[in-house]
Amino acid sequence: MVSPARTGTQSRGDRQRDAIMTAVAELIAENHSFADLSVSAISERAGVGRSGFYFYFDSKYSVLAQMVGEAFAELDELTHYFAPRGDDETPEQFAHRMVGSAASIAYSDPLMKACLEARITDPTIAGLLDDLTDVVIEKIIKIAEVEVKERGAQPVTEDLPALVRSLAALTASTVSGDSAFVGRDADPARALAVVETLWRVSLLGC
Repeated sequence: MVSPARTGTQSRGDRQRDAIMTAVAELIAENHSFADLSVSAISERAGVGRSGFYFYFDSKYSVLAQMVGEAFAELDELTHYFAPRGDDETPEQFAHRMVGSAASIAYSDPLMKACLEARITDPTIAGLLDDLTDVVIEKIIKIAEVEVKERGAQPVTEDLPALVRSLAALTASTVSGDSAFVGRDADPARALAVVETLWRVSLLGC
């Protein structure tokens, strides 16, 4: 999800702006704590001066907010995740894809980790992160509704929004490697296999 740079013809200003976003993406991908990132470190990595940084962004939080905004656009490109179940797609394959859909909001992604850290102190980031989660949830709910109306799926509850949100939260925590969900020394693949089974049984009833 951390892919801020754009292609095509760009002005010098666009290139500097993108360089700043790329610098933040690289630094958080290197496991630097977002809270500890300074404007000086970001500017140095981007090859721009501090004054250049503040020309484009008010703070490091506004850089992160811009990156989250672009992540919204990326969701629309993940059509293979959010398409209705294909005629040849088995329930097991469908469940695997749903885990992939929910994993798009998992905190294993460097950008999402940074957002989780930043949301504590920045209400804008908190709101954007909630909005992003809601978009993913709504996309999955629509898929679930098609399964019920057109394929005779029998979910464990009629409250599909609550069911999908619960399954998505479970998936995100598991994919993120939260020890409460995968254990400290256990193989994460075992936990993910259980999560896929829960998606299949809970949504499809089979």
